[in-house]
Amino acid sequence: MLVIFTDLDGSLLNHDDYSYSDATESLEKIKKLKIPLIFTTSKTRIEVELLQQEIGIKEPFIVENGAAIFFPLGYRNFLIDAPVKNNYQVIVLGETYQKIREFFNRVKEEFGLKGFGDMSVEEVATLTGLPVEKAKLAKQREFTEPFMTEKPELLPELEKLAEKNGLKITKGGRFYHLIGKNQDKGKAVKITSDIFKKNIGDIITIGIGDSKNDIPMLENVDIPVLIPKINNKYEEINLKNLIKAPYPGSKGWNAVVRRLIDEFTPDGS
Repeated sequence: MLVIFTDLDGSLLNHDDYSYSDATESLEKIKKLKIPLIFTTSKTRIEVELLQQEIGIKEPFIVENGAAIFFPLGYRNFLIDAPVKNNYQVIVLGETYQKIREFFNRVKEEFGLKGFGDMSVEEVATLTGLPVEKAKLAKQREFTEPFMTEKPELLPELEKLAEKNGLKITKGGRFYHLIGKNQDKGKAVKITSDIFKKNIGDIITIGIGDSKNDIPMLENVDIPVLIPKINNKYEEINLKNLIKAPYPGSKGWNAVVRRLIDEFTPDGS
C-alpha cells in the first residue's frame, strides 16, 4: 500500500493563493484508490479538519510541525495504543501552547519577536494572505507558536536558550516556529508509518515538502519529494532517491503524485 505524507503550504497548497486546484486529478485518484493521504503540516487541527472536509477525505493527520498525530476513531479498524479525545486517538509529541507562550513572553522583547499570540486576526491575515475567517483558525494553536523576528542575528542565541527550556526553533515557508524539543515532522511520520505497518504490513511511504521544516519528514520516508519554492529554487537537501518536482505548489505536487501512483499502483488509472 502507498501511504502519502504531505506538507500543505507551498506543496499541496500554492504559496500565494493556497489553492490545490492543479492537484485535483491526483486527489481524485487518491480518493478512488483509497490511498491514505496524511497532511503533515504546521497548520492547526481545525485548519486541517476543514481542508479534509473540503477535499472529501477522512485520514490521519499530523499538525503543528509534528506536535501531535490524530487518527480518526475506528480508522480502518486499526489497533492503536493512544488515548481518545474528540473522536480521535491522539499521540502528542509536543508541549502545550501555554508552556510555549510562557517562554515566548519571557524572551520576545529582548529578541525582537512577534508571534501569532501577539497579533490580531487581521495582522495574521495580512502576513499570511489568508482570508480573515481562516486567519482566525490559524491562531487557534494547541502546541506551537509561529513568529517573526526583527533581530535574526540573535537567532543562534535564542536557539540555545530555547533548548535549555526544552524547546527548539524550526523554519517554515513564511515563519519561524517555536516548538517542543522532542517533536518534528520526521518523528511523527515514523510513528504513523509504524502504526500502518503493524496493522496492514508492508507499505511504501512517500513524503512531499518544500521547506526546511519538511526535511525530517523527507528523511523518514521511502520516496522523498521536494517541491521547488515559488521562485523555482529548491531547499538544500541531499537525500538518496530524492525526486524534485518540476513546478512549485499544487502543479508540481500533481505531476509527481500522478507519476508515483501510476508506477506503484497496478490499477492506478
